[in-house]
Amino acid sequence: MKTPFTRRHFTASIGLAASALALWPGRGRAVEPFARKKPARLLLSLAAYSFRDNLADTTRASSQAQKAGRQIDLFDFVDFCSEHGSAAELTSYYFPKNVDNAYLLKLRRHCFLRGVDISGTAVGNTFIVPQGEKRDEQIRYVKQWIEHAAVLGAPHIRVFAGNAPSGMNPKEAVKLCIAGLEECAEYAGKHGIFLGIENHGGIVAEAAPLLEIVRAVRSPWVGINLDGGNFHTDDPYADFASCAPYAVNVQLKAEVQRRGQKNERADLKRMVKALQDAAYQGYVALEYESKEDPWTAVPTLLREMQQLFQA
Repeated sequence: MKTPFTRRHFTASIGLAASALALWPGRGRAVEPFARKKPARLLLSLAAYSFRDNLADTTRASSQAQKAGRQIDLFDFVDFCSEHGSAAELTSYYFPKNVDNAYLLKLRRHCFLRGVDISGTAVGNTFIVPQGEKRDEQIRYVKQWIEHAAVLGAPHIRVFAGNAPSGMNPKEAVKLCIAGLEECAEYAGKHGIFLGIENHGGIVAEAAPLLEIVRAVRSPWVGINLDGGNFHTDDPYADFASCAPYAVNVQLKAEVQRRGQKNERADLKRMVKALQDAAYQGYVALEYESKEDPWTAVPTLLREMQQLFQA
């Protein structure tokens, strides 16, 4: 997903969240590193997005699943998780377009009977939208999925900051993101749901501005959805480690990409060590995006992750 921000914008945005706080008198830094006691406890999960070419993408009307020749639904995905000993991250893209409580409860029941925990879900929202109907629609969308998560029994929702419209001042983008997060977090807290903002390009492409935004949100229900493959910086591992104390969910990929370099195999051992050093306690989901067939690659990676968790 391309962003209109350049590297210059990324660097400049490091202090923007702090500047945005000045616009809202009386607000302090509410989100600090989570007080977790060692040892770390890492729980294995698998993101449904890993099988995006096989799952019908209902929110984007994709035909990838049909082209892949092996179409599955979320119930099949849960069966796969059960067979491979992982929890399930149920990405919202693969639910029926007009999902209702009956479907959510049926899926929750299926997960329980297969012995599969639901680690969370994920939405494709944007908070960087000016005041108006489109912004209201995005806020309603996140709140709707907070309600869905509560019915599912999913404790966490991955959210995006989004991409700023062309010409928007980066400071305004940060302000809108913080406001959107805070409004949705208030609603999420009433349902016992955590929101994790992902390091996913734009104003949250690098660790420093992401941390500033998270620290600016006044809610105990907000943290970082820490994606190990999304820091395309000079040192993605250092950025990953700096964000680990604020993580409420973690996603690991098979590859990382340093700034200006080609993809390289991710050092999963190094990332797991960073989580252990931060005393992280929660789900670590494999989100597979590499070229090899996921039906072959995913089981191997899940075994590798589980072995690292137990080392």
